[in-house]
Amino acid sequence: MAGEYPRDLVGYGATPPDARWPKGARIAVNFVINYEEGGENNILHGDEASEAFLSEIVTAVPWPGQRHMNMESLYEYGSRAGFWRLHRMFTERGLPLTVFGIATAMERNPEAVAAMLSAGWEIASHGLKWIEYRNFTEAAEEAHILEATRIHTRLTGAHPHGFYQGRGAVHTLGIVQREGGYLYSADCYNDDVPFWVQGERGPFLMVPYTLDANDMRFATSQGFNSGDQFFTYLKDSFDQLYAEGGRMLSVGLHCRLAGRPGRAAALARFLDYIQRQPGVWVARRVDIARHWVRTHPPAAGLRPSTLSPALFMELFGDLAEHTPALAAAVHETGLTAAQDTPEGLHKVFVAAVQAWPRDRQRAFLNAHPDLAGKLHAAKALTEDSSNEQAGAGLDQLTDAERARFLELNAAYRARHGIPFIVAVKGLTKAEIVTAFEARIGNDPSAEHAEALRQVERIMLLRLKDRMGA
Repeated sequence: MAGEYPRDLVGYGATPPDARWPKGARIAVNFVINYEEGGENNILHGDEASEAFLSEIVTAVPWPGQRHMNMESLYEYGSRAGFWRLHRMFTERGLPLTVFGIATAMERNPEAVAAMLSAGWEIASHGLKWIEYRNFTEAAEEAHILEATRIHTRLTGAHPHGFYQGRGAVHTLGIVQREGGYLYSADCYNDDVPFWVQGERGPFLMVPYTLDANDMRFATSQGFNSGDQFFTYLKDSFDQLYAEGGRMLSVGLHCRLAGRPGRAAALARFLDYIQRQPGVWVARRVDIARHWVRTHPPAAGLRPSTLSPALFMELFGDLAEHTPALAAAVHETGLTAAQDTPEGLHKVFVAAVQAWPRDRQRAFLNAHPDLAGKLHAAKALTEDSSNEQAGAGLDQLTDAERARFLELNAAYRARHGIPFIVAVKGLTKAEIVTAFEARIGNDPSAEHAEALRQVERIMLLRLKDRMGA
């Protein structure tokens, strides 16, 4: 066979990776609600014909130039009633999920979008409209994806992390990779765990979806006829993957399908079943993607100069405390191979901070926590700060030691107007207190400069931890 074959039929082969899910979970389960109602084919939306896909009318065909009132009504059930039934089921159980949201559908029901955000659900992009894209030109589909992203960001307040066209084409993945703001795509069905592909802008993560553990089979010619069939199939899928361990189960839901009472009852039984099993991580897709990025980088590694904006921000957006704008500015400088080492990348971070005016530097310093302060007591530190302070023993203070730190924090802030910052890695509690006492009396300008030097050291240590391999 001459030429390069564009498909991967091997994947992980006989030795799929141990997913190492958080807290030793045996399985990751992700529920997806496809929010499409109001974005389907309809001449009211400028489409040529009515919708004919995924409804109670299994044998429906498009009606060119006409509205299909029954089809419209069936879709409306999803947004009017089905969504809210599913919303209650998941929020009452405290289970997170991912929404695949059609941008124009969400735009027509802001109350539902507000409920998704309030519940803490991930809202991934499901494209601009719930239509077929196979006959679109690449330029026309790209225009739709960019418009979907713009609307989605305006409605939710943030760029979506994930993308799933669902009725996409050969160009879809390349467009999504090129856009640069997406961390993962779900437009694949070819594995039980995430995997990496190479794109125009470097490595890109795929988080597979499912069409079998999916309520869409209530609306296809070969599918589920009852809630019991749906429950049994979901349970069997879960049990098999649970027995294998280290796998991911996706469950696809639609407001107009699973939101119907008889199907929702079967779904409720399944939710209750998995909640009774030990070692189950019910997660949003973005949480699964983030775990995979940190735990299973591509074989060639993650080199900063080859990363998309989304992947760079995922890895380094929290390098400096609560200042993602710093990482964004670093990426925008245009990185080269010289920045593919901790030391090389560190120089760009340092240069960006040094270029800021003093008032911005001061705000940057004030984003850092006190040592053994209120945030530590409330367990509200970032993961890095928590680990670093714990490594120095600041999570095991006596009452007298804790009182001394609170006293020093207050005195330092009163004199300098910023928190006391020191790179605690490798220091003992006694050494930290000694540094604290020595620096309190310094000139505020000198202490401002010293605090910046300490932050620079902290960022280098963190970069070495993240890029060491």
